Amino acid sequence: MQKMMGDASTVVPDYLRGLAAAHPGVVEYDPEHRIVVRRAPVRAGKVGLISGGGSGCEPLHAGYVGLGMLDAACPGEVFSSPVPNQIMAATQRADHGAGVLYIIKNFGGEVMNFGLAAEILRRKGIRIEKVLVNDDTSFPPELAGRRRGLGATVLVEKIAGAAAEEGRPLDDVAALARRVVEHSRTFGVALSSCTNPRTGRRTFELPDGEYEVGVGIGGDRGHERRPLPPVDEIADVMLDRITVELRSQPGDRVLVLLSGLGSTPAIELYGLFAAVADRLGKHGVEPVRSLVGDYITSLDSHGALLTVLRADDELLELWDRPVHTPSLRWGA
Repeated sequence: MQKMMGDASTVVPDYLRGLAAAHPGVVEYDPEHRIVVRRAPVRAGKVGLISGGGSGCEPLHAGYVGLGMLDAACPGEVFSSPVPNQIMAATQRADHGAGVLYIIKNFGGEVMNFGLAAEILRRKGIRIEKVLVNDDTSFPPELAGRRRGLGATVLVEKIAGAAAEEGRPLDDVAALARRVVEHSRTFGVALSSCTNPRTGRRTFELPDGEYEVGVGIGGDRGHERRPLPPVDEIADVMLDRITVELRSQPGDRVLVLLSGLGSTPAIELYGLFAAVADRLGKHGVEPVRSLVGDYITSLDSHGALLTVLRADDELLELWDRPVHTPSLRWGA
């Protein structure tokens, strides 16, 4: 394994220390609890937002702490959930007197540990609402309980974060976040697995000329392996189930997030986005907002996640609101 890192046991805290050092006016790092907290001033009575999950998916979640998004993030070990003590510490830092929203990806450890933290803190008088992100369409509707939280997590954090910033109450922010989840779908593919820092090995081997269909963000394999087709056919594979489940109609406006998985070159990502945009256009669906780049990853995997949100005026207006985090910033 050739990586620019020290001991594998310190790779996560080293990342978090570096993130805070690079963005001192935006975030601070609490090494005792291993959480990242917003530094920008927060007015009393603002709803707090926190999220967390296994490290290795950067910039999720610590890269999205700041004005207009999260108040705190709790990163676990690589591909492992944060523990309840981390989540409770992040909650207490994010509580500004109006309650706290947990944005939870549908992974067993995250659901369990955020749930435990919520139970304990509710007894101490902190009001908490939870939103489950499960936008992964690689599982069919009859297996909806197994759908992972993927790219829609970024959209929820941005849109709900903007609503909290303007002073909306907790129930409204939570309802808005659930609406984003309901109207978002994601599908992932990979041309390689990733290298886990602790083992120094690829999580699975993929022969040249093949790709995995239906991958997530934990270094796991997809549901099937196919011969690698031209980029236009990859776009078809990714969009087929998304457009069916979103019931896309001519005239729909969508927000599209196309994220690399850590080592996908921009020339490939933008080529894939061109194919996606062509196909949406042929169905009369207009991508009115887009993000292309590494926004939710899987260490150094070569692949992509495509997320589509069927948007309305309110969601687009909140998306356009100012944001200033280490990894997403405009308008501030």
